[in-house]
Amino acid sequence: MYHRTSFGPPGLRRVRPLAVLLLALAMAAAVFGGRAAASGPATQTTAAARPAAAAATTDLPCDIYAAGGTPCIAAHSTTRALFAAYNGPLYQVQRASDHAYHDVGLLAAGGYADASSQTSFCAGTSCTITKIYDQTSKHNDLPISWGGYWKGPGANGADIGADAAALPITVGGHQAFGIKSTPGTGYRIDHANGAPTGSQPEGIYMVTSSNYTNQWCCFDYGSGENSHTDTGNATMNSIYWGNACWFGNCVGSGPWVEADLENGMYHTGSGSNKDPNNQGVHFPFVSAWEKNNGTSNFTLKYGDATNGGLTTTYSGGLPNGYSPMKTDSSLLLGTGGDNSPSGQGEFFEGAITAGFPSDATENAVQASITAAGYGGNGTTPPPGNGTALRNSNAGRCLDVPNLSQTNGTQTELWDCNGGTNQQWTSTSAKELRVYGSKCLDDEANGTANGTRAIIWDCNGGTNQQWNINSDGTVTNVKTGLCLDASNYGTANGTMVQLWQCTGASNQKWTRS
Repeated sequence: MYHRTSFGPPGLRRVRPLAVLLLALAMAAAVFGGRAAASGPATQTTAAARPAAAAATTDLPCDIYAAGGTPCIAAHSTTRALFAAYNGPLYQVQRASDHAYHDVGLLAAGGYADASSQTSFCAGTSCTITKIYDQTSKHNDLPISWGGYWKGPGANGADIGADAAALPITVGGHQAFGIKSTPGTGYRIDHANGAPTGSQPEGIYMVTSSNYTNQWCCFDYGSGENSHTDTGNATMNSIYWGNACWFGNCVGSGPWVEADLENGMYHTGSGSNKDPNNQGVHFPFVSAWEKNNGTSNFTLKYGDATNGGLTTTYSGGLPNGYSPMKTDSSLLLGTGGDNSPSGQGEFFEGAITAGFPSDATENAVQASITAAGYGGNGTTPPPGNGTALRNSNAGRCLDVPNLSQTNGTQTELWDCNGGTNQQWTSTSAKELRVYGSKCLDDEANGTANGTRAIIWDCNGGTNQQWNINSDGTVTNVKTGLCLDASNYGTANGTMVQLWQCTGASNQKWTRS
């Protein structure tokens, strides 16, 4: 995006998905194959294939694009395969404790992520997503970006990777993790193999969410400059997802699907959004779409990624000074073309195509997305998707006695046993959920030492929000008090409460 000293802004037609039969699934093996695991500088473990029972539908997005004559040149996902025959890794994580790497793969070819391998690998510590693998044969993997004109928060101005556990969801009934792209998070490959350049046509889609957005620049997915600097109008072609009203006078407050074409996020060819039917998109899972023929048309669409078809918000001429396009071949996620790092958003899957996809092709891809079965999105994870919290002093786990689901039940310490009453999921809302719908709660909004740590129906209150800190403490957002094993107790049944933080071991916890 445009060089600037701050990151603030300077200011329909419904189509049904078609039941499209794939014409060329046999082409899939030629488009891609099994992917060899990549190595990091430290220890690498590799995901193994699982039984075919976990496979998804055979009509997957990049098979559909290929059948429509606009093949994927990049296919990125942390949740599932985007080709029916793909059976390689989806993404790479790095463990904080020993800096080892692990590739998270699939439960079966063409299926869903083997998220349990991440959970096992990262048990007792934290992990960062360091690379998102490209599922095409072009190997346009997205590592963490080295930065650019605008510096990221990492070493030497590089960007940072996402917390691997920050966005738990389900897809097809299976646990998975999305990418929660906080400001400064960015992934990028330069001189991407086969990427459309200049005025060559290009199509893009991604699955994102309305749950986590802002108005700053830029949560993008698509093409940008290899120099990571602003090289002028029309030198990038990406989806921007967020609340930016770059040209002012927008209807509604967003978030919207926009086109980042460099030096502006465009709702329309004139820039602004004045459509009363386009005041913002509000779904837990959103499919966002942009395509650009390079000379005379760009088109923006959105859909509910769990149900229904696509809505076209704009299809028309390019902005003045943007024809022909001069697109460069860097592929990016989470930042602007010049590494503008202040945007935020969520990413689950996406693809970039060579060619201008037809509406029928995009409708069929939307049908594949809705069939995938996205759910949860970090707010209501199903039972059993969490990890245990082990008290460092006692070696026992935070436990809900007798598997109780009664509001007001006080938590305690008990031998770690892997039960659902010991599985705590940290959500994007800073909750610690158990059973999927109950939250660890500071009883009655108490502020005194000895306030009981109980379970209660999740309600969004700050007394149900917790910071999991790097020193091992777990602090309540409302009070700042620490989760504490009463009287330094180590026996089964020791009550868990809130207490002023002392740094003692009975206030230290590890995930396991």
